[in-house]
Amino acid sequence: MPGPVAPAHSHRPTTKVSNKPFKSRTATKGALRRQAKGKISDERGQRKTPHQQIMSKIERRNQAKQRKLEKHKEHLKENSVFSGKDGAPRNVAIIPLCPNCDARAAIYHLNDSLDIITEISNGSTRVSVDRFKQKLQYLPVDRDLSTCLDAARVADFVVLVLSADVEVDELGELILRSVESQGVSTVFTVVQGLNKIEPQKQRLSVLSSLKSYITHFHPDQEKLYNLDSRQECSNLMRSLCSTTPKGVRWRDERSWMLVEDVQFASSDSEQTILTGVVRGRGLKADRLIQVGDWGTFKVDKITAAPLATRRKKGGDESMAVDTEAPDHILDVPGEDCDDLADLAPEVADDGDDDMDGDVATTATGTTKKGVLLDDHHYFDDEEEVQEKRPKRLPKGTSAYQAAWYLDDDMSDSASDLDDFDMADMEDLPAEAADGMEGIAEDAQTEAGPSEYPQSVKFEELDELEDAAQLEAYRASKRTEARDDLEFPDEIELHPNVSARERLFRYRGLKSLRTSPWLEEDDRPYEPENWRRLLQIPDYQASRVRSAREALVGGVAPGTRVHVYISGVPLSVRDSHRPSRPITLFSLLRHENKQAALNFLINLSSDCPNSIKAKEELIMQCGPRRLVINPLFSQGGSTPNDVHKYCRYLHPGQSAVATFMGPVTWGAVPTLFFKRTVPGAVDGTVDDSSLPLTLIGTGTALPPSTSRVIAKRVILTGHPYHIHKKVVTVRYMFFNREDVEWFKALPLWTKRGRSGYIKEALGTHGYFKATFDGRINPHDAIGVSLYKRVWPRNSKPLREPLLAVSPEPPRTLQTDSETMVEDVS
Repeated sequence: MPGPVAPAHSHRPTTKVSNKPFKSRTATKGALRRQAKGKISDERGQRKTPHQQIMSKIERRNQAKQRKLEKHKEHLKENSVFSGKDGAPRNVAIIPLCPNCDARAAIYHLNDSLDIITEISNGSTRVSVDRFKQKLQYLPVDRDLSTCLDAARVADFVVLVLSADVEVDELGELILRSVESQGVSTVFTVVQGLNKIEPQKQRLSVLSSLKSYITHFHPDQEKLYNLDSRQECSNLMRSLCSTTPKGVRWRDERSWMLVEDVQFASSDSEQTILTGVVRGRGLKADRLIQVGDWGTFKVDKITAAPLATRRKKGGDESMAVDTEAPDHILDVPGEDCDDLADLAPEVADDGDDDMDGDVATTATGTTKKGVLLDDHHYFDDEEEVQEKRPKRLPKGTSAYQAAWYLDDDMSDSASDLDDFDMADMEDLPAEAADGMEGIAEDAQTEAGPSEYPQSVKFEELDELEDAAQLEAYRASKRTEARDDLEFPDEIELHPNVSARERLFRYRGLKSLRTSPWLEEDDRPYEPENWRRLLQIPDYQASRVRSAREALVGGVAPGTRVHVYISGVPLSVRDSHRPSRPITLFSLLRHENKQAALNFLINLSSDCPNSIKAKEELIMQCGPRRLVINPLFSQGGSTPNDVHKYCRYLHPGQSAVATFMGPVTWGAVPTLFFKRTVPGAVDGTVDDSSLPLTLIGTGTALPPSTSRVIAKRVILTGHPYHIHKKVVTVRYMFFNREDVEWFKALPLWTKRGRSGYIKEALGTHGYFKATFDGRINPHDAIGVSLYKRVWPRNSKPLREPLLAVSPEPPRTLQTDSETMVEDVS
């Protein structure tokens, strides 16, 4: 009897698994073939990237540990400015959003939760929190727009104060939207007066309603703190002392400082001293600084300003200062310091005289006989003034034979061609010129047959009858044009006005996106200092170079310093209020120089009215506030850098706002405000309307003087007679000379047809045109003309952004007389 059968797999040979990638026989032959040809193997098929490798459990643990340590190092680096006994305080801005909220009462509740007793002043208040070994600097602000914005942009934490029984009014929402749009660091929200809500069951519903409101603006708000609860105030203090603020990117790229104390100069010759703690990058004396709305100043010197500290000596407490002595000079301007000049020096340009003279003769219409289309001037057939430019002709060609060669018929080979100047044609005798077709006075004589079919005889109307028909046509058109938003650039010419004079600066473009723009003809109309503006060929490289330069050197962040500046106006001292925070920002290199600035603006859909171009707006970009009159144009990138001008910016639309002002490097958030006049009812001021309205937000774009903003006008005509593709058009021009001047411009219709002018008819501006198809009798024929518009200068805003209406003076009744108290 046979024994037990062994398993089948026991007789199979053991297969050794290799980790090497599998290569087929074809791949091996291909590798040998490439090696024989002297090529290097590309080693395809091998996985070399870390995410494709199969790591072991120990390797994965090690990788997670490395990431954890890296995160910890970043956390320590971010909080190093706050650590130590000489660390910088954490700036906490307390912003009330409701009329009955009190910022100072909120600070009292927060300090009382940790048994901290301190006097709360109108300005900034520094508090030492011994439990968490941190220092806080409170910024209680009033319900004023500029004060809230200044406090929020230098705050590490923003605490929004809501009321449990009063809703956020229009001013509070304006402050909330503005603070959010300019860039805000870590935000906390507290509720004031929640324990006053009765019955007690409604407190949860009130808290839920307030949370729903605040998460609409800040979705990361997971908890609202009750100021009436000591435990929740203590938790908020723990968060303020232990949380790492997320910061603001545009602010952290610069050196900035909250000014704690100001020592104004008694005269213009003395220096003003600003005291504060350096934050962000290192503060350099070579760079200019922007101090609030005061303006831009040069730094005379930077000295140390350490706080006095207490330490035990011999068992008794005595006063002692830090090892670094006060008024120790930390930095002074060097040879590479920036100056306050915002424009380039003037350079004499001798080449403008000839150009200006040419333009002067052009204005009279004696030199150029046609409108500029793209980069060429086209002339009428009667004068036959051709553009004088060299032609490429075969060698040995005479002047008579040169008129028979066209540029389009020349061969691509340039070996047998010479340059021939058309100016030599003026020296030909009159007998030779008479027989040449190229310079014939009239290519189509009166006896010659017309190329157009004469199915309808053209009869010129009487002037009175023509005027009556024009008025009836425009009256019926006005109602349609008012509702037609597709063609907003149409204009109507008066019959007695010459289109050549009215539209002399305009030109034609075959394509707004691709046609070249001849900038030489715009030189006489440039702004006065246009050639002295900052030119930035490579914006990205210049921005990176300026940002990297701020990384090295300067007074280290966390150092308390005195900054000495000169030239502060005495009016600033008179208008200074301690309750308003003063900010100091160090400008990057070239940020004081004037340039043609471009800003993306997104008009809010809540804005009730459209904004007209060149209307006065107030703009805040980074540390600056400017009064601007911007031009609006379409955004995007075009090959010719020509962009259409927008007369209005409608609610919900986006555009590019252009004006001349100081440069700001980077994509800095921007706010746009508009002044509004408070309404008056029965002689009293209406407090419901605000002097300022936030109409839109945006961001900074690269400045450029080569960006052409082209204003378009559309002249429309009416098809008078239609015969297949040939149309007689009227009401576009009103004299024959205008037709000949604008003859080179392409025509188009609102229904998509295109054509061109062939010949003028009569003396009232009628002309015949040929289109690419039969047009509709109710269609409108148009021609587009463009001119370049120039941005306007901006000016700094010297007054604060008042966001509260002026209140009438209070009247206090006394026994003897009535006294009037000035609230301001």
